[in-house]
Amino acid sequence: MRNAATPSRRGRMVNGFDPATLHELRERTSAQIQRRMRLLGPAYRLFYRNPVEISRGSGVMLYDADGAEYLDAYNNVVPIGHCHPRVVEAVTRQMQTLCTHTRYIQEGILDYAEDLLGTFGGRIEHAMFTCTGSEANDLALRIAKHYTGKQGIIVTSEAYHGNSELTAGFSPSMGENSPLGAYVRRVPAPDSYRVDSNDIGGWMAGHVAAQIEDLQRRGDGLAAFIVDSAFSSDGVFSDPTTVLGPVAEVVRKAGGLFIADEVQSGFGRMGSDFWGYQRHGVDPDIVTMGKPMGNGYPVAGVAVAPEVVETFGHDMRYFNTFGGNSVAMAAAQATLDVIRDEGLLENAVRVGTVIRNGMSDLARKHDRIGDVRGAGLYTGVELVKDRSSKEPDAATALAAVNGLRERRVLISATGFNANTLKIRPPLVFSEANADQLLTELDAVLNEI
Repeated sequence: MRNAATPSRRGRMVNGFDPATLHELRERTSAQIQRRMRLLGPAYRLFYRNPVEISRGSGVMLYDADGAEYLDAYNNVVPIGHCHPRVVEAVTRQMQTLCTHTRYIQEGILDYAEDLLGTFGGRIEHAMFTCTGSEANDLALRIAKHYTGKQGIIVTSEAYHGNSELTAGFSPSMGENSPLGAYVRRVPAPDSYRVDSNDIGGWMAGHVAAQIEDLQRRGDGLAAFIVDSAFSSDGVFSDPTTVLGPVAEVVRKAGGLFIADEVQSGFGRMGSDFWGYQRHGVDPDIVTMGKPMGNGYPVAGVAVAPEVVETFGHDMRYFNTFGGNSVAMAAAQATLDVIRDEGLLENAVRVGTVIRNGMSDLARKHDRIGDVRGAGLYTGVELVKDRSSKEPDAATALAAVNGLRERRVLISATGFNANTLKIRPPLVFSEANADQLLTELDAVLNEI
């Protein structure tokens, strides 16, 4: 779809460590990485030119073995902060009592499901639990294919939806060496920086309609359109919020399902609403969840409209030994309680606004900042070589990411060209934390 020569398309990871530079690292770090490669094999990746060793975490801070402190402005796996005492206590108490699967009657899973389902509105009525977002998306597509009798899946051009056999097959951001499924089609992301925003929803719906026609012409049709409403791997796009409504109409007209992948955009991440898709005013057929659901404990899930899962549940059973286990439900319940009790959606709006306003101020000083976008505590800062041409500047983006790492502030980069700074801190991020991030980024850009 775009230039395959870009390094991110050759099996590499955006902001990934290059083992060829081992000799540049201090002796201890080099030895640790060599041991890791020997024991864990070649498929694992590390972040940063100079990888970070993490020994413990607390709130929005991470600490290495020497006690050095790092500001975590990237980790949405722990939305309420690292090692939150309420989650630690809930998991410990439940582990001391019972940890078992869903084939026994237990109140914990029912209480949590009822609480969770109350956040969706619309047609969603059932919850099913897994361990990871990959499993959740895998299950969602199994349900969609069974319901529609079709195989076709449409995703955005750089989407990431998981690493199982099925989900890797519709996760183009994994690189050109990771094959896509035969019935997987891609559409461009709603690049609000380059596409006229007046009819960006109609523009995107037109691309989806064209891919549906291609699937039908090849003898099948559409099972589902699946989307992360923050467009995280595509470069983070948040506005306008008129994008997904027209797409949903086209998808349903073709008999397909609309699946909202909320692994990155859910649980208050976008600030104004609990779920990212709610900003767009759509009513999905299936919602998938993962990463932030248990504040670090492996728990994920699928929420689904009853008519969509009815025949699937009749024709086959679903069981997952660890999905929905007692301890996972305790972690998830504690996380959900803290998000609400501590007003973290409101905090995401307030602090996220501080970050984006600060980034816009930096853009007046640094002309390599082409665009600042996002919502809540999810911000993308696109770096360009020239504001007139809007030519992506991956080199400066990666230099900024690694420069911040040396100043002990952790973010990453995203997008096809790896030129967008990806800022996604825990929801407990404060204005003081935001000021530190902005101050250090200013210093790094001055150095570059």
